[in-house]
Amino acid sequence: MRLPLLPILFFSASFLPSNSLAQIKPASTAASAAEQYVNAHKSELTTGFDHLLAMPNVAADPAGLRANAQYLLAALQKRGASAQLLTLPGAPAVVYGEIRTPGATHTIVFYAHYDGQPVTPSEWTTLPFTPTLKTIDGQERIFARSAGDDKAAIFAQLSALDALRAAGIAPKANLRFVWEGEEEAGSPHLEQILMQHRDLVHGDIWLICDGPVDQSGQQTVVFGARGDTGLEITVYGPQHGLHSGHYGNWAPNPAMMLAQLLAGMEDSNGHALIPHFYDGIAPLSELEKQAIAEAPDNEAMLRKKFWLGRTDGNGAHLLNLLNLPSLNINGIASAQVGARATNVIPASAIADLDLRLVVGEDWRAQQQKVVDYIESQGYFVTDHEPTRAERTAHARVAWVVRNQNSYNAVRTPMDLPMAQEVIAAVKAARGKVVLLPTMGGSVPLGAMERAARTRTITVPIANFDDNQHTANENLRLQNLWNGIGTMAALETMP
Repeated sequence: MRLPLLPILFFSASFLPSNSLAQIKPASTAASAAEQYVNAHKSELTTGFDHLLAMPNVAADPAGLRANAQYLLAALQKRGASAQLLTLPGAPAVVYGEIRTPGATHTIVFYAHYDGQPVTPSEWTTLPFTPTLKTIDGQERIFARSAGDDKAAIFAQLSALDALRAAGIAPKANLRFVWEGEEEAGSPHLEQILMQHRDLVHGDIWLICDGPVDQSGQQTVVFGARGDTGLEITVYGPQHGLHSGHYGNWAPNPAMMLAQLLAGMEDSNGHALIPHFYDGIAPLSELEKQAIAEAPDNEAMLRKKFWLGRTDGNGAHLLNLLNLPSLNINGIASAQVGARATNVIPASAIADLDLRLVVGEDWRAQQQKVVDYIESQGYFVTDHEPTRAERTAHARVAWVVRNQNSYNAVRTPMDLPMAQEVIAAVKAARGKVVLLPTMGGSVPLGAMERAARTRTITVPIANFDDNQHTANENLRLQNLWNGIGTMAALETMP
């Protein structure tokens, strides 16, 4: 079924009918207050979430991003927050809000992002910005872009404020909200925006509300994230495509050259063969190793779900591999395939590489290791599209474009006093919690920590199978309800 598109609303206790407020009994804890509130308002909450998801939010639509930012600004103001847009020319606004608590000694900052990945509607079974409710294997899910990544977190934070107000529970700390509009583009302006407003965004801890919970379904608290960088590699054959019969096995084939080059970067178990690729890695502490050992073992379930007959890593556990750097091919292209294929030697071949980093590595150095490897294979490497003279002067030519919008990995020690406060709050709401030193995805935590002079901890709420970054993105509704309880507990931390 498709959810009805009604006027866009967020529900605040101050705007609910008096009989609705009467249905909310006083709650002794933030988590129970959130549960009571959700149970009394599931229909309205679902509709409100639907409206937020119906707003297009991709980078190619700046007007849509502006509409999202204005909408969220108003949502904060309705809840009594002092709110504003933090802006920089050429960048989507950061939505900022603050709720001050008299006598508070701590400030907690909640981060999420309102932008989403690009969409290709033909790949979706539903329309990306027409939220659709489906029941799959007995679970209700909403399908829409950004349902799991990352509007759910924003909606949960707002709804938690409503639940607390309805129950008469006041925050103990000052609360600040920082919602970014270009995370999916790599956050190129985030640090600069935050630096310009350092006093506004500082806090004792930044809670990063982005990403999925553990694959077991248990709530997760994560203390770091991998860094991220990448390179685009183009290799060349003839100036234009040549007949494969007339010139095959004479004119070099760039598709084959690129395949051979890439194949030499990694062995059959996914271990990078690029010299010094694993140098400088900061070891895990004993506490972090213990956390990994105590985490659920989801590998058999994941292999079955993803149709995998084997995994890389030579038998290593996924959680251990997440604390090592990775080398991934995002995509390869050369000429045409299928019905459009022709008997041709292509003129060029291109690959996009994604490198995830761990603490102790520098993204510029990691890029250089790949470039050094390419040169070691006999390639003349250029940082611009090669000229005719360059291509004819060298047997092998590679044009390498380095992603400058990159960042390093960050990890917060698990034994910090504020970390223990976060763990206790999440446990109060969700019971047993999975603690992880690093999540596989990347977030610009370094930019946040430098600008806000703080540490970061990630508390995600989305389901692991939410199809983030791909077609048919979805959120399991129970994850949203659980997330409201988790956010309520965090919003009432000391």
